[in-house]
Amino acid sequence: MQAPVQRLTVLGATGTIGRNTLDIVRRHPQRLQALALTAHRDVDGLAELCLEFRPRYAAMADATAARLLRERLAGSGVEVLEGARVIAELAAHPDADQVMSAIVGAVGLLPTLAAVRAGKRVLIANKEPLVMAGHLLMQAAEASAATLIPIDSEHNAIFQCLPPASRCGQAPQYVKRLVLTASGGPFRETPLDQLAGVTPQQAVKHPNWVMGAKISVDSATMMNKGLELIEASVLYDLPDAQLDVVIHPESAIHSLVEYVDGSMLAQLGQPDMRVPIAHALAWPERWESGVDGLDLASIGRFRFETADLGRFPCLGLARQALRGGGDLPNVLNAANEVAVEAFLAGRLSYPGIAQVIETTLAASAQRTAGAADNLDSVLAVDAWARARAQEAVGA
Repeated sequence: MQAPVQRLTVLGATGTIGRNTLDIVRRHPQRLQALALTAHRDVDGLAELCLEFRPRYAAMADATAARLLRERLAGSGVEVLEGARVIAELAAHPDADQVMSAIVGAVGLLPTLAAVRAGKRVLIANKEPLVMAGHLLMQAAEASAATLIPIDSEHNAIFQCLPPASRCGQAPQYVKRLVLTASGGPFRETPLDQLAGVTPQQAVKHPNWVMGAKISVDSATMMNKGLELIEASVLYDLPDAQLDVVIHPESAIHSLVEYVDGSMLAQLGQPDMRVPIAHALAWPERWESGVDGLDLASIGRFRFETADLGRFPCLGLARQALRGGGDLPNVLNAANEVAVEAFLAGRLSYPGIAQVIETTLAASAQRTAGAADNLDSVLAVDAWARARAQEAVGA
């Protein structure tokens, strides 16, 4: 007997993760159906997707964009909604079986938390909610019995390498260490004295992955790996001492789990986000993703290198925030978003990204730190850190 069709809400449908998710829907129409698609202001992109997938709802965070989309979709049967509050409501819609959380940045926190509180299967592709308010999300998941499945290739690899009975929330006690792999980005071998001249156009050209501008810059600075360390600590309830990062230029091994008996399990695959997305959508089954398997002989060898914190200071700053705890990860994330936006706009140098983050973390040390225990306090810390980071950009 065929399983019922799963109704899916895609938050951030027009981005790279959103489009890859809908490619899996396209390949498995008998298993998946789009219930709601959301975007910020990409009217053309969302209109195209809505006309193909015919969701019941489409929502734009930007009111003007929603008005234009409503005109484009007139007569299509798709109900167009607007506003951040409505997007959060769609994330918790009673008819949604699965929610792909792929909104880039801190703005993804509210709808992600709404989906978790509603007890959905939540596929978490955006790092920021877990970094900003991981303890709130995990508490909400426990209370609602929501199922969390990470989509980041590294955390999804860890999920696959843990025992089948494991779930996000706590790693088994016989796990010794989690090892996250990193490509090293486009500047892994660039002479250090040339980094000051790096342009946004250079920073977004990742050697292995196709991603959006913000995450591509995070990959270049290795802040993405720093955020992933914090994510891993939240998802698997492990301290910094049991989390490691290794540079793996081939991007074929996506992460490893080391057990107390000396065994290490690794998940391998092409650097294509459709692999972890298909895994999460189908879990505990396996579905075809449209991605070919690895040709190991053509790869020839796997290389591993230690991450140089002199080249990648953002990774060291993330470790600092993880060890410090409290609201420091939230401050780190906010400062990084501000700094990367300034860099992409040409208002900040590439090395300036780490400098702004370091300055903001130092300013946070003068505050009374502590883990924000409710959503309002999380958002207040985020707003404070953004203001301090903006000051540092302008200094």
